[in-house]
Amino acid sequence: MTKPIKERPVLFSAPMVRAILEGRKTVTRREVKKQAALDCLAAGFEPAFLALPGNSDLCPYGRQGDRLWVREAWAADAQLDAIAPRELSQGEPIRYPADGAMRQTGCSMITPGKTRPSIHMPRWTSRILLEITDVRIERLREGEGETAFESRYIAEGIHRIHHGDGEYYYRPFTSEPGPGNWIDPYDAWRELWVPINGAESWNANPWVWVVEFKQVTP
Repeated sequence: MTKPIKERPVLFSAPMVRAILEGRKTVTRREVKKQAALDCLAAGFEPAFLALPGNSDLCPYGRQGDRLWVREAWAADAQLDAIAPRELSQGEPIRYPADGAMRQTGCSMITPGKTRPSIHMPRWTSRILLEITDVRIERLREGEGETAFESRYIAEGIHRIHHGDGEYYYRPFTSEPGPGNWIDPYDAWRELWVPINGAESWNANPWVWVVEFKQVTP
């Protein structure tokens, strides 16, 4: 019997939301934290075994074909600032600070209200839906120093910037020129991971879920 497609929420920061909308980000890596999965890895099970569809209960993000709805920072009208998300009518216009986009309904927003954190975004306000195309487990720094892995790092949303002489710079957060250009996309990927997860996590080289996805119509 075919398992039903499931939807789960997933948090993304503003730069990563923009990268998804621009088609630059098609993969996310998240540290393996579920104890059952860690126990399997510690017992010697192959990472590929844990990522099989039949073991999807080990992965908090689901399996191939499942969907992730993106939680991002958002705002309703200022006159609704005192109202909790669960008490909104599900018909209010919504503003998305990541790129300033508006979702209008039957009425227009008078004044954008306070920015509400992504963790408090209800399903009905989400504008981005992702379909999982592949799930696997690998070490965070797998492929370090191997040029064949460069495309994997770039798919995290890294900006690839041509600087006019046949070479490229790589930046994790912005395509604007300035300090922070990297010759190797691996270094830009590290700069993306460390502010979120910490240098200790990077140095520990943990197991991570690698979730590849494509954007679909909500």
